[in-house]
Amino acid sequence: MLLQPRSAGRPLTVDLVTIANDLAAELATLHFDPPVAHVYNPLEYAREPHHAYLRRYGRPPREVVLLGMNPGPWGMVQTGVPFGEIQAVHDWLGIEGRVDRPPGEHPKRPVLGFACTRSEVSGRRLWGWARRVFGTPERFFARFFVANYCPLAFLEESGRNRTPDRLPAAERVTLFAACDRALARTVRLLQPRLVVGIGRFAEERARAALEGTSVEIGRITHPSPANPLANREWDSLVEAELAALGIEL
Repeated sequence: MLLQPRSAGRPLTVDLVTIANDLAAELATLHFDPPVAHVYNPLEYAREPHHAYLRRYGRPPREVVLLGMNPGPWGMVQTGVPFGEIQAVHDWLGIEGRVDRPPGEHPKRPVLGFACTRSEVSGRRLWGWARRVFGTPERFFARFFVANYCPLAFLEESGRNRTPDRLPAAERVTLFAACDRALARTVRLLQPRLVVGIGRFAEERARAALEGTSVEIGRITHPSPANPLANREWDSLVEAELAALGIEL
């Protein structure tokens, strides 16, 4: 943990749970207009497994932070863990916990927690790759940490997912400012040499949030099935991209 001085001279312990709680409180004050009809914040309703993930695997230092965009409907929305495909989170990461229903839940996008039977392809690919290469979570997290830039999921009235980059400019400004601050705090704590955006959006936000620091920024292909490149041997592709960034596996 990183110790920072209080103004009164007493130490304040800052860890990833503190950063997550501060971000959740800040985001709770934001308002989003249509076409966004529902906003899910798993930092609140899936607090228990999210905190378990941070406490178990988020101890500094880390060589590389892999940064996603925001929660997927069958991943972090259900489990509170970034790219949190349910089977991977429960069986490989060994994390479980209470997941409540979010306020204003969309009837077409229920939050069932670990009882959800849907599988998030992106998370299955990411954690499946990590398991294949490193074997155990402990070996993977000795060097890597996986985070999401924005912890909110946005749903339109139809149930369609709306990504943060498609929000109106005024809403993006306040949202991104809060997420930038949280990312900068996370990086100061974990002290990685490299932050790797999983997809272009995450890379761009990392560059903005960490401008002026010595942290290197890179990018790998997002494992989403909506990305044609990801559907052709994503494991091999991402390993080549990591090697190009100087990350030896």
